[in-house]
Amino acid sequence: MKRSIVLIALVALVSCKGAPPPAPAVSPQMAAWQARAASVTIVRDDWGIPHITGKTDADAVFGLMYAQAEDDFNRVETNFINAMGRLAEAEGEKEIYRDLRMKLFIDPVELKAEYEKAPDWLKALMTGWADGLNYYLATHPDVKPRVITTFEPWMALSFSEGSIGGDIESVSLARLEAFYGRNPAALARVEPDPRYMAVPPEPTGSNGFAVAPANTTAGKALLWINPHTSFSFREEAQMTSSEGLNAYGALTWGQFFIYQGFNEKAGWMHTSSGVDNIDEFLETIVQKDGKVFYKYGAEEREATVKKIAIPYKTATGMATKEFTTWRTHHGPIVREQDGKWVAVSLMEQPLKALQQSYGRTKTKNIAEYKQVMELHTNSSNDTLYADADGNIAYFHSNFVPKRNPKLNWEAPVDGSVPANDWQGVHAVDDSPSVENPPNGWVYNTNDWPFMAAGKYSKKQSDFPAYFDTAGENPRGAHAIRVLDGKKDFSIDALIAAGFDTAQPEFDVQIPLLLKAWDQAPASNPLKAKLAEPIAALKAWDRRWAVDSVPQSLAIFWGEELWSKSTDAARKAGISVYQQMRAKATPQQRLEALAAAVDKLTADFGTWQTPWGEINRFQRISPEIVHPYTDDKPSTPVGFASARWGSLASFGARSYNGSKRIYGSSGNSFVAAVEFGKDGVRARAITAGGLSSDVTSKHFNDQAERYATGNLREVYFYPKQLEGHTERTYNPGK
Repeated sequence: MKRSIVLIALVALVSCKGAPPPAPAVSPQMAAWQARAASVTIVRDDWGIPHITGKTDADAVFGLMYAQAEDDFNRVETNFINAMGRLAEAEGEKEIYRDLRMKLFIDPVELKAEYEKAPDWLKALMTGWADGLNYYLATHPDVKPRVITTFEPWMALSFSEGSIGGDIESVSLARLEAFYGRNPAALARVEPDPRYMAVPPEPTGSNGFAVAPANTTAGKALLWINPHTSFSFREEAQMTSSEGLNAYGALTWGQFFIYQGFNEKAGWMHTSSGVDNIDEFLETIVQKDGKVFYKYGAEEREATVKKIAIPYKTATGMATKEFTTWRTHHGPIVREQDGKWVAVSLMEQPLKALQQSYGRTKTKNIAEYKQVMELHTNSSNDTLYADADGNIAYFHSNFVPKRNPKLNWEAPVDGSVPANDWQGVHAVDDSPSVENPPNGWVYNTNDWPFMAAGKYSKKQSDFPAYFDTAGENPRGAHAIRVLDGKKDFSIDALIAAGFDTAQPEFDVQIPLLLKAWDQAPASNPLKAKLAEPIAALKAWDRRWAVDSVPQSLAIFWGEELWSKSTDAARKAGISVYQQMRAKATPQQRLEALAAAVDKLTADFGTWQTPWGEINRFQRISPEIVHPYTDDKPSTPVGFASARWGSLASFGARSYNGSKRIYGSSGNSFVAAVEFGKDGVRARAITAGGLSSDVTSKHFNDQAERYATGNLREVYFYPKQLEGHTERTYNPGK
């Protein structure tokens, strides 16, 4: 009996020692996240692209944000650090005025109030957004956020529109510092007008085409999606739900709506607009009794005062800089001019903007799309549209304030005159948009809307000047060249048009150079020096190619002549293109070519260097500021700067003393989409690869396809994913 008791005790003791420890308690919040995650499926295809499916739209948003964080949490967080004016908390004192600029417009208290006003469906999406990111952080304790340790639903309202450069960024940081920092010396850093920079930045923006069924071999509408952004600026993904959501395309890191893309019935491609819808008002200030007033008609209105604190990181911890800021009914004060304060007016409706950004992803026809446009918050973009019903359209920016057309709205106007105030916004149908033109195509290349459909476009004379300040550009001429009169478009033909190798500005500029050489006297020392380069340019078809030596000559020559033409163009009040075409002297043209020959020879050993040896794509790091170097592998790229009219844009320059030039912007996510009654079909490419993990095969697996314009098939339907699926899982698993 005693032996049995001892044996039982020993068995019990051994059993206790071998038992696993009790599972840690799961908080109610974690349990809720886990339950939601179980209802969400993420399928990674053989390019690493996430296809997210949820029961509800909010579930799909939850899964989308989890997948985005997996691919590049740093970019997700950085976009919202910047959007909320918290960059100095991560990067220090140098970002104080960038944060101040954001906080003049973005106030957490106000955004929380806006969140409370949101319709229930949008609140659910914002909650799904925050929960997806927080669940990712909870399940990845090794990931350490720089600033945002917990995402709250209202934060989604701080970044409600997916453009690469938002309206707020039009405010000069240097002028802001001069005013609020009481630092006049900051004015020496005022950003130069990019139109007249000696080393010009790559033209920003995008290309979009839509082609009607009558012009296609399959009798189906086509859409060309070609944003020109900094590389790795957007994620590629698909999000679907049982509530009718099924959208595919590019979305800006951290946002929960497909920004440029398509669903089964319709597609949308945004291009940066030339509309003038951000205005400055000169405020006449009166200070008395320690308060600030501004004149408005016969009144003296008191300015709204707001204290803004900017925390910033230092070597010894966090510090804070406080500002007293002012706002009139026109907007926040951002600078001073000629003794007056300057207030800036721009679109400030984050709740409506988020509704419009998400709402358009579920529209199925042109009527529904236009209905969403009635929210009037797509402020910085024009849109190219196509759908399965065969409709195509160019939609101009749908936030265009009504103003006195006799005033110059590109300059500050007198804020003391009530008649100068905005008088609401123009109706959608008041704009120079075009729907279903007889020619069967529409386009935009960040140029004016008055050639969007060729001769079927709206007339410039019918609209106030503020509807467009962009004018024409060489890409616009190129787009018309590849679209007009063509009746046999297919997806392949549309891709070929988007990568057409012509550069129309060189069709203008190179003959002027050749004429200058022909007319130069034999005594001109450049005549002999440039004989061989001129012969190469004479024989050139003015098309880009990786093996083209004349392409190298033309690009280096064009940039040299541009830099020599900027001062004169600025003084004359004309574009640099106009200066180069009509005002540059023959000797200037020849001297610019001599300088190009010398630079090519110094950098590469010979001016006879093929373009592909110079112009390169490189992805060796996940860092937002990429460490380009000649010492690491890179891929030759044929397409070139949009400055000379290349539709496929590759904004490249030297970095860190490199001899080669590396692209950092231009073609990023690119897609060709065909819409039919029997479904949608698409091909696409993303610059480099989707993953930010350098050890992943998807970090740079699209580089070769990207460089050659070889777009891959898009797996839109579950059937297409069969045989192309690498992983299927629930978030957190």
